[in-house]
Amino acid sequence: MSPAWQIAARVVSNVEQVIIGKHREVELTMLALLCKGHILIEDVPGVGKTALAKAVARSLGCTFKRIQFTPDLLPSDVTGVSIYNQKNSEFEFRSGPINAQIVLADEINRAPAKTQAALLEAMEEKQISVDGKTYPLPSPFMVIATQNPIDYLGTYNLPEAQLDRFLMKLSIGYPNMSDEKRMATCYIEQNPLKSLTPVTDGKTIALMQQEVKQVKIHKDLISYIIEINDGTRKDNNIALGASPRATLALIRATQAAAYSVNRDYCIPDDILRVIQPVLQHRLILSPEARLNKLTAQKALAKIITKFRVPIL
Repeated sequence: MSPAWQIAARVVSNVEQVIIGKHREVELTMLALLCKGHILIEDVPGVGKTALAKAVARSLGCTFKRIQFTPDLLPSDVTGVSIYNQKNSEFEFRSGPINAQIVLADEINRAPAKTQAALLEAMEEKQISVDGKTYPLPSPFMVIATQNPIDYLGTYNLPEAQLDRFLMKLSIGYPNMSDEKRMATCYIEQNPLKSLTPVTDGKTIALMQQEVKQVKIHKDLISYIIEINDGTRKDNNIALGASPRATLALIRATQAAAYSVNRDYCIPDDILRVIQPVLQHRLILSPEARLNKLTAQKALAKIITKFRVPIL
């Protein structure tokens, strides 16, 4: 394995100059990037969702654009539009903000489903289609979306098809008192985000993404992942279980987890490290489960205990 894997730790350390006391969340964001995934960050306002996305983008040295999702945002505001040029009597395509390596979809659930759907092709196929023409997106490409909890005013539910395209869903949460004091001290004079410098570049990230695919994962671990995903489809508390896309996502995230600690093979702990953020947002609870105030996280935890962890 090349020394490139060390870059992941440097990116995490760099981002933690801005996002203090949230090592796990920053680390999971880096793992999602390593397996060409996208992340959805859901939490209450003011805990650092947007700051995390900006800090990651600056640390990577990649092109970055932000889309502020609002109720009146149109799909063409995301993908771009063809404009007629009177000089040459031809239509010219003007790309939208989706054409960047790191895209921040801020408050994504404040836009209606029609606009949210504009991201589907970009997230899955790394391309956009406008007026019958297809335009490839740059590599690496990652969408970091933020959203407020659905019970907040002015929010819409994300379609299940779009949720399934996010590799992970994270929640930052409030910092403890010690970390909040450190944060306040750092932010008194100047926002540390402004002085953040890149520690890598797009070419190195693309190399790391290729190396992640070479990490070996034993067939017993793959069977274990499939058993858990199949268990979500048969559980009475879950109306919609994990999809085959979720199986592939969990396998790739497991490889990235092993890669991040300089291992060229996976172990069961790698699966358990990433399984909750990869699967929980893909599970739709049954009405009875919601009535009993069961969460997807708790339902998934119960399912995991039903299956024996493979011994390699």
